[in-house]
Amino acid sequence: MTPHAPRILILRGGAIGDFIVTLPVLQTLLARWPDAEIEIWGYPHIADLAVAAGLAKKVVSLDRAEMVRFFVPVPDFAPGQEAAIQSFDLILNYLHDPEGQIRSNLHMAGAKQVLSGSPLIKRGHAVDFLLEPLMALALYETGLAPALDFPKGTLDRAAARLRALGIQGKPVTIHPGSGSPKKNWPLDRYIDLIKTLRSRGREVVLVLGEADAPLRPALDAALPDIPRLDSLPLTDLAPALATCSLHIGNDSGITHLAAAVGIPVVALFGPTEPATWSPRGRIPPTLLRPPSGDLSDLALPTVLAALP
Repeated sequence: MTPHAPRILILRGGAIGDFIVTLPVLQTLLARWPDAEIEIWGYPHIADLAVAAGLAKKVVSLDRAEMVRFFVPVPDFAPGQEAAIQSFDLILNYLHDPEGQIRSNLHMAGAKQVLSGSPLIKRGHAVDFLLEPLMALALYETGLAPALDFPKGTLDRAAARLRALGIQGKPVTIHPGSGSPKKNWPLDRYIDLIKTLRSRGREVVLVLGEADAPLRPALDAALPDIPRLDSLPLTDLAPALATCSLHIGNDSGITHLAAAVGIPVVALFGPTEPATWSPRGRIPPTLLRPPSGDLSDLALPTVLAALP
């Protein structure tokens, strides 16, 4: 690396959880080079989390038309693309690149140093696996946890958002969805869980996103008056979660996000392998998984007994 503050580029696609488990890469680089300028080429609606938390300076969308040039055998780089690549001291590529085409094109554009990591987790926990490319820099360490911290002003605005929903204290947040119905605890049990918590005097806020549309009719019917954080940008949802006391959810990106902002998490796992995809946080999450791997076998009393 050069004596000046290094410029580092991270190429990372994937969904919310995929990005969250990559955060320790950024954290490790900044621990070594606190003045580093990290740029991410990814999906802004997810990767902007890193900018909001001070882990990156800028996000450039992978969906921009000129990005396709890095994926073709004979690239015809757009004006400025080669200069952009040459401006970075280090590039970490986490895009799927089984033939090495992206790596080759980065070097063709004048990249100084490229480290490659597969987005397909092949061994161990996802966080540890994604850190492996940093072995080349003698920075590899296992057991790290993603961490997202936000400025006080951001947290104050998030707390005000919750107060506008009628929340007086630090509520429990519950997200009953995920990227796959097979990973979801039965919705009727989530509804019973919410009713039980409210009967015990605990404030509950429901977290929903666009992918949770199939769950809405039953939730609307059973819980018409429950406060909701509904379809918020992640840069608004994350600090809101950070002001809460507990999150309960399935194996989903939102559960990884809640762990990363530093609150207690109870994660309900079914068919997914926890050794690979269990959330990590500064507060070790509680993981519940029935021996069968079928979430319909996870009883409500078991979940209630696990709550702090």
